[in-house]
This record gives sequence, C-alpha cells and structure tokens, in this order.
Amino acid sequence: MKEFEMTFKSITVGIALLATSAISASATDQIRIVGSSTVYPFSTVVAERFGRTTNFATPIVESTGTGGGFKLFCAGSEADTPSVANASRAIKSSEAARCAKNGVKDIIEVKIGYDGIVMANAKSAATFNLTTRDIFMALVQNMPLENGTLVPNPNHTWKDVNSTLPNIKIEVLGPPPTSGTRDAFLELAMEAGCKKVAWVKKLKKTDKKAYKKICHSIREDGAYIDAGENDNLIVQRLKANTDVLGIFGFSFLDQNQDVVKAAKINGIGATFENIADSSYPISRPLFFYVKAEHAGVVSGLVEFITEFTSDRAVGDDGYLSERGLIPMPAAEHKMLRAQIMNQIAKQ
Repeated sequence: MKEFEMTFKSITVGIALLATSAISASATDQIRIVGSSTVYPFSTVVAERFGRTTNFATPIVESTGTGGGFKLFCAGSEADTPSVANASRAIKSSEAARCAKNGVKDIIEVKIGYDGIVMANAKSAATFNLTTRDIFMALVQNMPLENGTLVPNPNHTWKDVNSTLPNIKIEVLGPPPTSGTRDAFLELAMEAGCKKVAWVKKLKKTDKKAYKKICHSIREDGAYIDAGENDNLIVQRLKANTDVLGIFGFSFLDQNQDVVKAAKINGIGATFENIADSSYPISRPLFFYVKAEHAGVVSGLVEFITEFTSDRAVGDDGYLSERGLIPMPAAEHKMLRAQIMNQIAKQ
C-alpha cells in the first residue's frame, strides 16, 4: 500500500475491513463525498485525477457545507450513504454522537493541510487593514459596551467602527450557519475580537453560555448577508459591487487574484507563507472524514484516501498546493505518515 497520512478517531483501516459485510454491494461502485465548500475544490481535483488515472469510477463530490455534510454522512452506515465528509473544521462531539447513534461508530479523521479565511473585496476597491476587534464590532449582533451592557449594533459604516477605516457602509457576504468556514470565522475572528472587551473576556470563566452568545452572534439587520455555500458566487458579487466585502477560504482568493484582494488582519497579510506558519490570525486545518464501515467495500475508497493524502497531492510541491492548499510542515507530515504506517504494520 502507498504511504498516506491520516489521524484516526477510533479505528484503523485494517480493522474496518472486517466490519463491512452488512453493506449492500449494489451501492458500492462509486465513492460519494459531501461537505465543506472550502475542501470541495481540492476534493474535486483529486477525484477527477483519480478517475483518469485508475480503473475506479470518478467519485461524486457535492458541496453541502461542513454541517450539512456531517448530517448526510452520519445518517447511517448503509452503502447508499456518503463514504466521505469534507470538513473545514474538526467534527463536533454532537456530530460524532449522531454518527454513533445511527451506526457510524468507526470514523477516520484525515487532515490534509491548512487554510486561511479571508475578508476580501474587489481589486479596484478600498484597501482594508482590519483588526479582529474591528471585525467583531462591525458584525456582532449586540455590541458590548465598556460599562457592562449590550446594545444593538449601532455601527453603520466601517468608519463608525474605526476612524481609520473607509467611510463605507458595512456590508459583508459570508457563509451560512451550516458552513465550517462560518464556525471557524466565529471562533478565530469574532471571538478573538470579542475578548478585547475585558468584562466579556472574564465572562468566559463564569458563564460560558452567555459568553458564546455575545461573541458568536452575527447581526441580522442586513450588514451580514448569508451568501450560501458557493464561494465562487461571492467572488463574482464582489467584482460587481466594490463596496462589499466577502468571507471565504484562501484558495478562492488564490485562484481569483486578478479580481479580488484580501484585507490585512492585525497587520498580517493573507499569504501562503503567513498561513503556513500560523502568523495570519484566521488560519485553520482542513480535514476529510471517512466512514470506516465502507473501507474495502466501496470500490476504490482506500485507494482514493491514499491518493488524497500522498506527497504528490498534499506535499510541499503537491498539485493541491497549486490550487491554494497550504501544506502541513514537513515534520508534521512525516509524523502522520509514521502513525499510519505503524498502524498498518500491526495488522
């Protein structure tokens, strides 16, 4: 078996091969993949290459959002359910519990690399240099004041948020609640800015529920616009309206640099190098999850995992880096490879 790097939730592929006899052979000829719109383009490239270079059918890849993908993935272990869920965040404990309840008890977690979340606008538009506090104060539903009270967000323009920012109406196109990109944005950008308010930061230790309600609540008065799971559509809308900003993954910025540009966050640019070394504030790992019950039964699944996690795909010079995926550091890459090879050797 070719080398590939994975992290495991509970079981190795070798054990999974013994747990698949109950799956109907009628739905095992083609891999079905659902989930993250951010991982979608990477998964699609691998799937198309896999279909061209092997004797297996090209996998079906659907962009449903991370949350929506896990709902489909966790619906059951039957052969007609998805074998793979792409994710722009780690699986939640509630999602893992739903999987287990529906018989999906053996899940393989595969980290493929890293990505940054950008706030971008049209190349011809004003240049933004935002702090996480600026982002929070622009988009939070109820703004915390220094006196310990909350008020409906009064900021209408970016200049209202910070006098150094452009006098442009706050209008941000972003991912929906089912999106892993939105989950990561709330945690890495909104919460980071929220912590700049001292009394809210202290609230995390005394009332986590109230703290999260403040920090993770996006305004619903039109300043933030749910743009669905199609990040390419956001890019096109930014081109059409130079006053609007959009939230999406670095790979879409990388593929559309002739059309859009990213704001600096805390003075750090959204570049390949800054995301790779984690200096860019809104960086996150990307994953896909595999239904171990399907390994060895769904045709080509193990081979697809092998291709997706190979050096030629996700290594420093891999073909996915040309599409905007930030490779894992060499040491981490080597460690994950050693883990999987050791697991296989024990079988």
